[in-house]
Amino acid sequence: MSNRIAVVTGATGSLGTSMCKALINQRRTVIGSHLPDEKSTDDALSWKDMMRRDGFDVAIYPLDVTDYENCKSFIAQIEEDQGPVEILVNNAGITNDAPLKKMQPEQWGEVINVNLNSMFNMCRQVFEGMCERGFGRIVNISSLNGEKGQFGQSNYSAAKAGIYGFTKSLALEGARKGVTVNSVSPGYIDTPMIRKVPEKILNSIIESIPTGRLGQPEDIARAVKFLTSDDASFVTGTNLSVNGGQYMS
Repeated sequence: MSNRIAVVTGATGSLGTSMCKALINQRRTVIGSHLPDEKSTDDALSWKDMMRRDGFDVAIYPLDVTDYENCKSFIAQIEEDQGPVEILVNNAGITNDAPLKKMQPEQWGEVINVNLNSMFNMCRQVFEGMCERGFGRIVNISSLNGEKGQFGQSNYSAAKAGIYGFTKSLALEGARKGVTVNSVSPGYIDTPMIRKVPEKILNSIIESIPTGRLGQPEDIARAVKFLTSDDASFVTGTNLSVNGGQYMS
């Protein structure tokens, strides 16, 4: 495999960190993104230092995935500094939960913008170049709750479900151009966020997972590593559910 350039949005979280490490181990040149505010920038620099100490060299740039023009300048800067982007992992995402009767328009719009509109904003910047060069790998991170729904997450579930239609449609456009487009749907993963769930509720979640455990960030990273590999050229327009058997479609 050649030293292809890979972009991972939302790189500094638990999942993004594992994805970056997996891609570097695959001999990719990895560029991550972080939010453009001052705190996120400071946290990103600390994360970059931590990664370097662990033996992983990652370039990182500020990015607002909800801003089309910012996404355009972000990719342009990377291609000027590093070269053409051949792998894109759309991992940035948020939650802002509430039952629909209490959900505010701002909660709906914020989650749709970050989790779904970002797919267009980012893919639009790299897809044409991938097709022209005859190689591309795009992986969009969806969710178990996009497949089955979740109480209090109509915004999040709608956005994550929308990723499937976007992925399949874009896969058709790139299929004869050497560009694959797939999605990965994580289940409940052992991250700092899930560990904040009260113990009784967390135990009930684990009991509902047929494999009897939470997933690890590395489980998701391995799925991304496969789908972005040069060898995965015959896999496109599909969703890989990584949920321990909790939901089987």
